[in-house]
Amino acid sequence: MSLHLTSEDGKITIATDVIATLAGSAAEKCYGIVGMASRHQLRDGIAEILRRENYSKGIVVTQTDNKVQIDLHIIVSYGTKISEVAHNVQSQVKYTLDRALGVLTSSVNIYIQGVSVSAD
Repeated sequence: MSLHLTSEDGKITIATDVIATLAGSAAEKCYGIVGMASRHQLRDGIAEILRRENYSKGIVVTQTDNKVQIDLHIIVSYGTKISEVAHNVQSQVKYTLDRALGVLTSSVNIYIQGVSVSAD
C-alpha cells in the first residue's frame, strides 16, 4: 500500500513502509523508548523488539485526504513516566514526517506493548 499526495506540481506516491521506517526511527530516538513492538504480539503475551527493517509490523499508516494517521506500538523502559514518553514520541514523529516528507499527520496514536526492566 502507498500514500498518494497531490500537489500543485503533480502527484507524489510514498510507500507506507517508508513512512513507517521514518516514524519508527524518530520514535526510537526519544527518551524512555526501548524499541518498537509488533502489533499482534499482545495476544501472545510476548513483546519482542523489532529491528528497523521490520518497523512496518509495529506501525500502522492510514491515509485520510492529504493527511496520515500513525499507530505506533512501542516498548518503554521501566521507571519512565509513560504519558511524557508518549507525548514526546507524538511530537517527534509529527515533526519528523512534516520535515522529511512534507506529510501532515492527523494523529499519532501510541500503544504501549510492554515495559522493559533493564538488568543493571
